[in-house]
Amino acid sequence: MSVMHVWRSLAEIPDLGPAVVTLGNFDGVHRGHQAVLRAMVADARERGHVALAMTFDPHPKAVHDPAHQPELITGLDDRLERLAATGLDGVLVVRYTLDFARQTPEEFVRDYLVDGMRASCVVVGRDTRFGRGNAGDVETMRALGRELSFEVDIIDDACAVSESGRRWSSTWVRELLDAGDLPGANDVLGCAHRLRGTVIHGDALGREIGFPTANLDHSAGMIPRHGVYAAWLTVLDGRGNPRAQALAGERMAAAVSLGMNYTVGGTDLRVEAFCIDRDGLDLYDAEVALDLVEWRRPMLDFGSLDALVAALGEDVDWCREVLTVRT
Repeated sequence: MSVMHVWRSLAEIPDLGPAVVTLGNFDGVHRGHQAVLRAMVADARERGHVALAMTFDPHPKAVHDPAHQPELITGLDDRLERLAATGLDGVLVVRYTLDFARQTPEEFVRDYLVDGMRASCVVVGRDTRFGRGNAGDVETMRALGRELSFEVDIIDDACAVSESGRRWSSTWVRELLDAGDLPGANDVLGCAHRLRGTVIHGDALGREIGFPTANLDHSAGMIPRHGVYAAWLTVLDGRGNPRAQALAGERMAAAVSLGMNYTVGGTDLRVEAFCIDRDGLDLYDAEVALDLVEWRRPMLDFGSLDALVAALGEDVDWCREVLTVRT
């Protein structure tokens, strides 16, 4: 598989020849996105053209309504990794600003899609809106295609519908994550839901009670229903910690606590991972990923440390069994 190029401005894009181009937020890069993108890539290959996508960072809603920031299913790094898996040749990450949003539909299509990405064909959904005030729609794109000499391919809804008959969507994924239905969410995503973060120093309570945890400063990935999860922890980058870097890429079974630790009076959100059967780990400062597999129980107040320790022991046994089955 060739490496997908990532560009942050039009000036970075080399002359790759004619391109089949699509655009979107692609939050989660769920199975609907994947089906559309793989079909687009196959079409581009038949034409002898490259397959490119445009995505936006930050999310447009975060710019137009900063008081109500959208909670994204995936961070940008994971979005790009999942886009690459579809076979795309390149992705332009547009820094979304109010100035960018002020472009007319004609300016956007001419400057970005035609002159910048050399679109021979633009692939869009039926509900696509673009340009200042979302004034552009599918008919606008078709008219611009005739004027500027590119084809317009409207996405076939059939490839975006699940076996159950429900349309694949980021909204569906969020509903399942909010409910703690990780198997369901992971099925729609086509992979495990991932949280990312940097391992920081905590209050050392876990070490004192025999369950030392990696405390994450969470940076990306939608926080699902609070509770205890079976998960896989992977070191993505040691960030100057050689002991952590030596483990980079290795999946480690983990019991994850996500929420407030009521038993000891916790009032802030914690993301903590206990790596099962791995003694003496030093993951401080490393960037790690948690791929969540299954939810076990809500966060509870056990009334005492002894009761908490007993519950944690049962949680770890359950997680070990779940992850053995799901290996």
